[in-house]
Parts: sequence; C-alpha cells; structure tokens
Amino acid sequence: MALDYRKCAQEIVDHIGGRDNVAQAAHCATRLRLVIKDNSKVEKEYLENVDGVKGMFESNGQLQLIIGTGTVNKVYDEFLDITGMTAATKDDVKAAAAAKDPMWKRLLKPIGDVFVPILPAIVASGLMMGLVEALGKALPGFASSDWYAFLDMVANAAFVFLPGIVAISAARVFGGNIFLGAVIGLLMIHPNLINAWNVAGYEGAIPTWKIFIFPVQQTGYQGHVIPVMIAVFLMCQIEKWLHKHVPEMLDLFITPLTTVLLTSYITFTIIGPVFAQLETWVLAGAKLLVRNPIGACAMGALYPWTVVMGLHHMYNVIEAGMLAESGLNTWMPIASAANFAQFGACLAVGLKARNTKTKSVAIPSSMSAALGITEPAIFGVNMRFFKPFIAGMIGGAVGAIFGAVTKIGASAYGVTGIPGYLTINSPVLYTILLAISGGIAFVITNVLWKEEDASQKKPNADKPAVVDLGAPDTVALTTEAGEVKTPVNGTIIPAKDIPDPVFAQETMGPSIGIEPTEGVVYAPFNGTVMMIFPTNHAIGLQSESGMEVLIHVGVDTVAMDGDGFAAFVKQDDKVTAGQKLLSFDRDKIKVARHPDTVIVALTNGAEYKDVTRAA
Repeated sequence: MALDYRKCAQEIVDHIGGRDNVAQAAHCATRLRLVIKDNSKVEKEYLENVDGVKGMFESNGQLQLIIGTGTVNKVYDEFLDITGMTAATKDDVKAAAAAKDPMWKRLLKPIGDVFVPILPAIVASGLMMGLVEALGKALPGFASSDWYAFLDMVANAAFVFLPGIVAISAARVFGGNIFLGAVIGLLMIHPNLINAWNVAGYEGAIPTWKIFIFPVQQTGYQGHVIPVMIAVFLMCQIEKWLHKHVPEMLDLFITPLTTVLLTSYITFTIIGPVFAQLETWVLAGAKLLVRNPIGACAMGALYPWTVVMGLHHMYNVIEAGMLAESGLNTWMPIASAANFAQFGACLAVGLKARNTKTKSVAIPSSMSAALGITEPAIFGVNMRFFKPFIAGMIGGAVGAIFGAVTKIGASAYGVTGIPGYLTINSPVLYTILLAISGGIAFVITNVLWKEEDASQKKPNADKPAVVDLGAPDTVALTTEAGEVKTPVNGTIIPAKDIPDPVFAQETMGPSIGIEPTEGVVYAPFNGTVMMIFPTNHAIGLQSESGMEVLIHVGVDTVAMDGDGFAAFVKQDDKVTAGQKLLSFDRDKIKVARHPDTVIVALTNGAEYKDVTRAA
C-alpha cells in the first residue's frame, strides 16, 4: 500500500508540539531534519510508530526522522504545506541548531566565521612577507632593489588594509551589505587619520574633532580587528532595521546614507575608543600569558581542544594585535608547538599501526599537520584513539614552555609548522621547538598507544585495500534478482560498523559500508538513475531486474552543500555496470570532519527472501 504522505506529515506535526515548536525544517536524501524549540513536547515513542517513519534520532541539535529516498521530499512538501513554513536550506537548519548552543560558544563562533574566509589572503601574505624578508637579509643588494620594494608592497597589502578585509567578511557573517561594510572598514584606516602605528612617535598633541559632546581623536585603527567587527555588527543591525521601516521608494537612498553616518559616528565616538582599549588590555594579558612559561604551558596543552571546538581562529585577533604593536608575534610558536605535537602523535600511530586503513589515514594526516593543518590528524586519528591526542597535548605544553623561555616570535600570522620557517625570527630555536614538541608526542604515543586500544578493529581491517583504478569487481550484495557490485574501490565493512545510526541499523534496508581508497563511484549494475540528491553526495539506482539501491557517500556530508562532489549522470539516465557515476574529494570530506565511508543500501530489500552481504 502506498504511503499517505499527507497523513505522515500531519502525524509528525501533531506529535512534535505543533508548528510553534519548530524553528527550522529541511531534508537530506533520507531524513527529515527538524530544529525543535522544546524537546519535552516531542512524543518520541509515537513518532517512531508513524507510518512512513523508519526511525529517529537526535544529532547536532536536530531531530532527524528517517523516511527514505524519494519519499522524504514528498513528506517534506506536505510538512511545509501543513505548517505554512517555507523551505529552509541546510545552512538555515544548522544556524537554527547552533542558536541552541551555550551563550559563550555563540559569542565566540562569529570570530571564527569572520576569519576563516580571509585566512587564504592572510596566509599568502604572511608567507610572502617571510620569503621577501629572508631574501632581503640573505642578499643585501636585493633589499635595496625595486623588485624588493614591489614584492614588499604586495606582501604586506593584506595587513595594511586588514580592517577593510575583516569588515567585508564581518558584513557577510552578520548579514549586512558587504560594500557598506567595506566603507566602514576603510573609513577606520582613512589616510586623513593618523596611522595607528605612528601614534606613539607622533610629535605634539593628537588632533581631535569635537562632534556634539564627544571629542574624537583623529587616529586610525590599523592592526585592530575587534573594533572593526563590533562596528560592522552595529552597521548590520542599523541597516536591517532601516530596510524594514523605510518606505521602499526611499530605501535605496535613505538606508545606506543613514547606516554609514550613524555607524561611523558611533564607531569613532564610542566603539573605536572603548574596544580598542579593551583589545589593548586583552593583548597585554595574552602577551603576559605567552611570555610566562606556566601560561605558555597551559596554552600549548589546551590549544588542540580549541581546534576541536572550532574556536582556534580567535587567536588571529591576538596575533594581529601583537604584530601591530611590536611587529613580533610570540603566539605563533605556541600554536606551532601544539600543532607539531599532534603531527608527532599522528605519525607515531601511522608508523606503529599494522592496520592498513589506519596507516593510510594517519600518515597523510600527519603530513598535513606538519604543514599546520591539524584537523585531519586530530579528528581522523588522534581524537579517535585519544591517547595520541593526550600525548600531543603533553608535547605541545613542553614545546610551548621552550618557546616562552627563548622568546622567539614570527613576523606574520596564519602559518604554523614547517611553513612557519618563512616568518620566524630564529630558525634554529624554532627547529628545536618543533623537535621537542613533535618528538615528545611521538615517543609518548609509541609508549602508551597500542593498536588494540582502539577497540574498533573490524573483520576486514587486515584485508589489503583495493587500490586498482577502474570499477571494482567485488560483489557487495546478492539477491535472487541478481548481484550488486561494489560501487567504489576500498575495504568492505559490515553495516554495524558504519558510523551512522541510520545505516548501522540497516533502517534503509540491507546495507554494507566501504572505506574508500579513491573518490569515484561506479554503477554496480545495469539500470536506471532514479534520483540524484542536489548536493551530488547520494544517488539512487534501479537495476534492470528491479533492485533499488541507494549509494550514499560519507556520513552527514549533506552539510558540505555539494563542495567536493560531482555527478556524471542525471536522473532517468540509463547506466551500465562499471560506468562512472559520481566523484568525491576525500580530503575535503576529512577537512569538513565527516567520515568518508560509502554506504550501499538495498532500499527494497524487504521484497527479497535471501539477501547476502559481503560483510
């Protein structure tokens, strides 16, 4: 009997506390994803028995109802019609779920959101500054050449105009017009103002404007970021309010003019002076902390935890302030010590492990960590086994003490690990710091960590991974209607080991997982494309004999919004066994902190008497 989509949606609405208890609603390839305001109003036992709901669980602040491929979108449409809600994007749902986070986390999150997009510019400029400076020291003639002057200008542009870059990113994060944000940021470093870096050496009294009752110093905010972010946040609130209240025919003129005038006045009279002073105090505290061996030790140990929580980008504020004040970033060695210690721990796992899959993940991840990108090492290896993570904390703490005692620093920020050599002021001491951090973590991991500690060894873990290019010839599932070939090269694992409760419990039908060794999905039989999810991370197929299969790349990869995924076929296309269907970037999936396990589910498995799984 066909599912009554309307009835299913109505029952869901009735037993989640009604429309008023839903903040946002979206769906992925298999699940209805709801952000609930008050979980106590949700009748979970009833929902699990609703016709059409195959299971439910809570994850990342979302109530996820498992409905199934090709069905969830129809139930979702009815859900929207019943509730009167509008369709939400996955980002909307994530934002609504994030709104339920603790206040401290919500306050710190925007700092990372602002800085992450501008890091490529900062990293490129920092590396180039280090390289140009090193060439100038090594070749005195080059330091006085036009080429040096030109390259120096190119290298430091991002730092000279940093408030403008931060303002644009902040306007995007806070939902304002990015060009108005740029105006506010550039206004704070306007050439008519005294450059903040020159204030200390300025001869005579700093000139001021008297605007109403406030005296305004005519000084810029070069090197400051917190006042810029606060100013742009205010600008966005003013702009949004005006858009709602100004008549539409006047909005184009009145809103931007009023927004800029009000924001600039409040910025120069209140926000700038107050938050610049607060930033100065924070900077002074941070400098005291990192120069103190005890404080440096604590930060070297705790730094990877801030990476886990996604808060480590807030340190860019401190580093930018250090460079603006003294030209020396003494925070960078502490971050390098912490990151390189995670490299040492991850490398130890990779070299010690006998499990082929563990080796194939740990060694490349350790190389990434050595270059300053620690997420693959932390999330893919060290946190998973935990003892290596602790070993990394110890190595980072000891290395940070050495950095504080020797007082080494960098001429830029945004780079750590091996690339840090281009910015550090003492390569020899920096080498010792990296050796201490990575070496201690490596030794401790070798002593404490044993492969069996993972307690996650899978039946096929010692099977060599399939590495040949082209469609694999192994069989994933067998029914009386035919075979489903393995759609990706890799190691097959049983459903219970899939890191997703929906597929681990085979809610979608008989399933297996595959730990891939390459990022290509091939057709497992001759058939037809029933569905491709818009983000290209999942595809539904029907064989000529009637078998219906869902191939889902990664766990919760719907959150990546298609980044790193591509499709080579479209809905209703005929496909032949071994034909390339999808491609996916395994590195991007790991950086996004999702398992890249490929799931194969026989969604109409209930129609077959005998289903044999390869694992």
